[in-house]
Amino acid sequence: MSLTIRTMTPDEIGLALDWAAAEGWNPGLYDAAPFLAADPEGFLIGFLEDVPVAMISAVRYGKTFGFLGFYLVRPDRRGQGYGWAIWQAAMARLAGRTIGLDGVLAQQDNYRRSGFQLADRHVRYQGQGQPDPAPEPADGTRTIPLTAWSFASLAAYDRAFFPTERHAFLQRWIAQPQTLALGLLHGDRLLGYGVRRACREGYKVGPLFADTPDAAETLFGALCARLPASDPVFLDTPASNPAAIALAERHGLRPTFETARMYAGPAPALASECTYGITSFELG
Repeated sequence: MSLTIRTMTPDEIGLALDWAAAEGWNPGLYDAAPFLAADPEGFLIGFLEDVPVAMISAVRYGKTFGFLGFYLVRPDRRGQGYGWAIWQAAMARLAGRTIGLDGVLAQQDNYRRSGFQLADRHVRYQGQGQPDPAPEPADGTRTIPLTAWSFASLAAYDRAFFPTERHAFLQRWIAQPQTLALGLLHGDRLLGYGVRRACREGYKVGPLFADTPDAAETLFGALCARLPASDPVFLDTPASNPAAIALAERHGLRPTFETARMYAGPAPALASECTYGITSFELG
């Protein structure tokens, strides 16, 4: 039986989040809107007759970059070629671009066969909320809500960490419900920013970008503050940045999971030494 593949409707994006949650990926409660803003046709779904059996996201950013995620086949339909069919459709949609993905480690060899090469490992750390308020910075810096800061300045800062501009995505990412998005300022200069969003389980901090380890420390403390200790907090760190690992361990977080960041095409040159927590695109 052949697979019918088409673009997901906005109403069907919730199904992708449900399938991801069933796999233990813990998506954000409101993740659909930012990705749809970036690329309204970026989610594909495959049907056998009227029954959904496979899905994938193939989101375009700018004219040169794309990212794959939400690569899932219904468990009772795995091993029957439907995953490969929707994978090919996604790759065709992103043809001519550098393509990134965060994949489970066991699938690295499969991704290599499609032209992907390992660029970094991302380690998911888990800790808990901190009920107390964050201490005030003593170095002349201050945290502010990102929605109160110039979006043009924020987008310019973000550009060092992503292969192309992502204005539509970023605007909605920082404004999701149940989200805390903070910038760290020294005078009129942005030293970093971070976002905490509500997920199916607890909260994820991501991204967390900062010029210095001290700036990252201030932001992370503020993002974890005023949360019940019973609420889990997750931080996905690049394994190539020892300062990010040290930040997680200093706050008592423990590694729970790992993914492989891979690219097909030239790997982008990004400010990885200033990356303490990545934006979660979910898994491939």
